[in-house]
Amino acid sequence: MTSLAETPYEPGLRHSTAEDIYAFLIGCSLIVMGLICLHKAGLVTGGMAGIALLISYFVPMAPGLLFTLINIPFLAFALRAMSPVFAIKTMIASFGITFFASLMPHVITVSQIDPIFSAIFAGTIIGLGILCLARHQAGVGGTGIMALWLQKTRGINAGRVQISIDIVILAISAYFLPAYKIALSLLSAVAMSGILIVYHRPGRYIGH
Repeated sequence: MTSLAETPYEPGLRHSTAEDIYAFLIGCSLIVMGLICLHKAGLVTGGMAGIALLISYFVPMAPGLLFTLINIPFLAFALRAMSPVFAIKTMIASFGITFFASLMPHVITVSQIDPIFSAIFAGTIIGLGILCLARHQAGVGGTGIMALWLQKTRGINAGRVQISIDIVILAISAYFLPAYKIALSLLSAVAMSGILIVYHRPGRYIGH
């Protein structure tokens, strides 16, 4: 079974290994930067990022590390249900996020951030990070794997699948966070999924 990113474009447009590495650096760093902004604002978002953020408010572990630990069963699913290339690249991306999560506190500190700005900005750059990885045959694990798998096998738009899952995550978060933070977290999830809905479509990209 091919991965979502393996669309039938011309063979000459395939990404090189150097391009893959560059995309992974960009994608993983954008996702981690978004997590840092959301965590500082006390917000959550959709997908595995939202689950990791929510747990991080109760467990003394960094969201990036939690992200990777929670992802382990989903990575096992990727090995069975997706192409080997997609599964391996997704594992690399997952550990890349953990690496950047451990690196970022040493190179940047966010002392204050407006919650509304955080919701929009962080949601958008997380979405861009996910998109960057998806265009290079990788996912970020977790619910993202399920969304990509459903788009590939059932033709259901990955962004719409993701936002449906996000609603469930935010509904659970409502038991632990104030209403205004849930509202902003929903805004973040919409910003994140909106990137996939608009840009992750066949024909919108000439390389693969």
